[in-house]
Amino acid sequence: MDLLTIGAFAKASGLSPKALRLYDELGLLRPARVDPYTGYRYYAVAQLDRARLVAWLRRLGMPLAEIRAVSALTGADAAREVRAYWARIEAETAVRRDLAAFLVTELTEAPREGTTMLELRCAAHSDRGHVRPANQDTVYAGRRLLAVADGFGPAGAPASGAAVQALRFLDEEAGLRPGNVLNLLADAVRGAGDAVREVTEGAQDVGTTLTALLWTGSRLALAHIGDSRAYLLREGGLFRITHDHSVVQSLLDEGRLTPAEAESHPQRSLLLKVVGADPDLRLHEALPGDRYLLCSDGLTGVVPDGRIKELLAAAPDPETAVRSLVDAANTAGGPDNVSCVVGDVVPPVG
Repeated sequence: MDLLTIGAFAKASGLSPKALRLYDELGLLRPARVDPYTGYRYYAVAQLDRARLVAWLRRLGMPLAEIRAVSALTGADAAREVRAYWARIEAETAVRRDLAAFLVTELTEAPREGTTMLELRCAAHSDRGHVRPANQDTVYAGRRLLAVADGFGPAGAPASGAAVQALRFLDEEAGLRPGNVLNLLADAVRGAGDAVREVTEGAQDVGTTLTALLWTGSRLALAHIGDSRAYLLREGGLFRITHDHSVVQSLLDEGRLTPAEAESHPQRSLLLKVVGADPDLRLHEALPGDRYLLCSDGLTGVVPDGRIKELLAAAPDPETAVRSLVDAANTAGGPDNVSCVVGDVVPPVG
């Protein structure tokens, strides 16, 4: 067996001797031979491929625990794990990119004079559906605040109700400005987490999602946790502006599932984040004619996005929109509670 000294192996593999000693201690890359008298490490030439793979994965920033798993695989299996890891990194980077863009705008943009203030006209509707024994969703549509919460577990209804109730003070908050609205919303969502813990204390497998929009008069701040969703209908196009915090969505992101497989996956209802975790926060510039939809997965689980777009575009007002969407979910079987809030951005009357 051809052996290389640790120095020669380090040079050939792209790993430093210090890193090689660490990986030996962790059991990630053991030397082929250790001199019993000097403790000097020797590596086989055949170990170079594994060592180089470890070096490349470290440059990607992959944690050592994941490197151990990937380096034990070969070919397509290893490639699939690398692809899945990078998909997670890109998703996390996208969230940080949005936050950075918001901060840059707020730190450099001069106060806008004479901005045309718009109004938000909205409606909400929630229904038990045809299968569930009770409705555990909570909805709210106020002057400034739109919210949908989808509770689960034996105390799901109190959980969703507490989450939305904790945000309702924002509807009367004076002096909302784009520069402070995300901070206010983030604080309120943290308060919602405390409220949910209080009403579900001692209960097991209980929680709620929460998707909320807070209106400033020119912009909408979004807070999102879970798999309820927010959509924007603008100029005939429907855009989903939230990302599900679910097991199935993570598998889709990582390329482990196709959209068709996700529709029937047995873990569709498993969530990665619920109220109590840090929310996704974003700020949206509103335009006259925009129509926003917040909904629980009782709608999106049975009504495809194309049909949602048709119903939103056809409805003359928010009240008609929420009724038609809930009816569509029930027509499709109504297997879950279904809740919708629709808000239209319109010029002020007069």
